[in-house]
Amino acid sequence: MNNNTVYRPDAKVLAFSQPLVETRYDGALSVLWITMAVQKGRPQNFSTLLLQSLQSLIDWVHDNGGVWSDGLRDQPVHYAILQSLHPTYFSVGGDLRHFLECIRGGDFQSLRSYSMQCLDMMYRWATNITNKCTTIALVQGRALGGGFETALSADYIIAEEQSEFGLPEILFGLFPCTGGMSLLARRVGLNEAEKMMRNGRIYSARELYEMGIVEHVCPRGSGERAARDFIAEHSKRRKARHALQQAKSRMMPLNYEELAKVVDDWVAAAMHLTDDEMRVLDTLVRMQRSEFAH
Repeated sequence: MNNNTVYRPDAKVLAFSQPLVETRYDGALSVLWITMAVQKGRPQNFSTLLLQSLQSLIDWVHDNGGVWSDGLRDQPVHYAILQSLHPTYFSVGGDLRHFLECIRGGDFQSLRSYSMQCLDMMYRWATNITNKCTTIALVQGRALGGGFETALSADYIIAEEQSEFGLPEILFGLFPCTGGMSLLARRVGLNEAEKMMRNGRIYSARELYEMGIVEHVCPRGSGERAARDFIAEHSKRRKARHALQQAKSRMMPLNYEELAKVVDDWVAAAMHLTDDEMRVLDTLVRMQRSEFAH
């Protein structure tokens, strides 16, 4: 597909509708596009409503046998692409304001319940959408914390050049709790994964491409075209390449019980943050509230 190709998505009656999630199906490439809507007046994070909507969509596709239905015919979902409608952010990850409220209120159960909901969404996206589907995270902005972890849970990450990635939890005394260690270790090994979780750095898309974490970097505004080009090439040997992806998953499986234990460790650590760490978390909450106020 050359740069002058005009893309005309296959218009259909959508078979799935949930708050904060927009979907469209491209029959020409057998692609399900999943777009996280802008959450006006609040950070572009994983609110409970967004998590529920994403979980419902993933379960719907899985339970429907990996096909998309418009009421007239069923068509296969060979590729699923997750992106964000926000112009600057893919996702800032967890709901820091909720974290802060739970910690200040000593509400261990609510904090764990929310964290497990985040884990379940990520785990579903990584393992459950369909065993015949290749997943892609299309990042066109900042992917931080749980946003970065969600991108990592896809088979491939395609990023526009302005995109940035990071796991900043260490700055307020915590660590990624929804698979960050396991997902990074799959791509760069355990030692490098631990280093990235410890340093709190923000990485450019180009840096992560050179590390082998991001599959492809493209110019600003060309992400969707790059994703379609990638799929057009991938689909030429789709069955073989998908078999390789499945082999990698078998060799380096995500262990749900271990991931849940990390959540328990994370919640226990969160409930014992120091006063200084709480002040950093409060500052981040206020910064997010100000940045996303309009």
